[in-house]
Amino acid sequence: MRDLVGPRFLDEPQAEGGRGPPGRRRLGRRRPGAVRLADVGGMEEVKERLEAAFLAPMRNPELRRLYGKSLRGGLLLYGPPGCGKTFIARAVAGELGANFLTVSLSDVLDMWIGASEKNIHDIFETARRQAPCVVFLDELDALGAKRSRTHHSGLRNVVNQLLTELDGIASGAGNEGVFVLAATNVPWDVDIALRRPGRLDRTLLVLPPDAAARESILRYHLRERPIEAVDLGKLVKATEDFSGADLAHVCESAAEAALLDSARSGSVRLITTKDLLGAARQIKPSTEPWFAAARNVAMFANEGGLYDDLLAHLKRKRKL
Repeated sequence: MRDLVGPRFLDEPQAEGGRGPPGRRRLGRRRPGAVRLADVGGMEEVKERLEAAFLAPMRNPELRRLYGKSLRGGLLLYGPPGCGKTFIARAVAGELGANFLTVSLSDVLDMWIGASEKNIHDIFETARRQAPCVVFLDELDALGAKRSRTHHSGLRNVVNQLLTELDGIASGAGNEGVFVLAATNVPWDVDIALRRPGRLDRTLLVLPPDAAARESILRYHLRERPIEAVDLGKLVKATEDFSGADLAHVCESAAEAALLDSARSGSVRLITTKDLLGAARQIKPSTEPWFAAARNVAMFANEGGLYDDLLAHLKRKRKL
């Protein structure tokens, strides 16, 4: 019975209208949020790595001084799309009680010569003033692409400036208290200089949600929908290798089927386990194409053991 989500129905309709989407801001800046690692279902290995890299030194200043652990560093999150890399980054900021700056390509690139490099410098200067601060570089493969494959000098200069800021050379105080998290789906397209020690020197593979995480994600997406005794145990088994985005799509598709039946019959029909399992059968995991491409990299381009964790996962799943 533990795996059954009891029937619920929203008696009152959702309010319509309200505020529209916010206007475009130059920089995604947030104060410390309520998201914590406890809100991330499962993924115990990911949490353990984050604890060792950032959280334990921050919570234990005496041990940090004893072991000479610096309050600076970088971590590169990589893996299939839709598996929660951005959510994990926000959870780290919440655990640290730190400010959170989201940086994407549109926040950096500018048509004027030298302006893109200045934008990067300004972002890191803001992070240094607001330390402790987490700077999240989203889609790092676009912002820090390999310079050997970049034909435009402006993009190469952006990578050069990013390297300078990660080293803290432009600031006399360095990057103490500035934690850099980056995310990408294609780490093999990221400039190798960004991954040397002292920069984004730690790499963490974020895999599709495990069973515990899938259950948490499904509960979240079903929490305000009219459901009837949904057997989460069966649904979790049927959605192996699904990303978080895939799981949301399963719930959305099942809701569409029940809504259509209700519109045709004139009476409300609750979402059942059959609806959800049927939707899961129709949806293929979006992670499969990524693993097909990553397999070749893990087998033939694993210089220095950069992708040993990916290789180990593929062996466990018998995909080699």
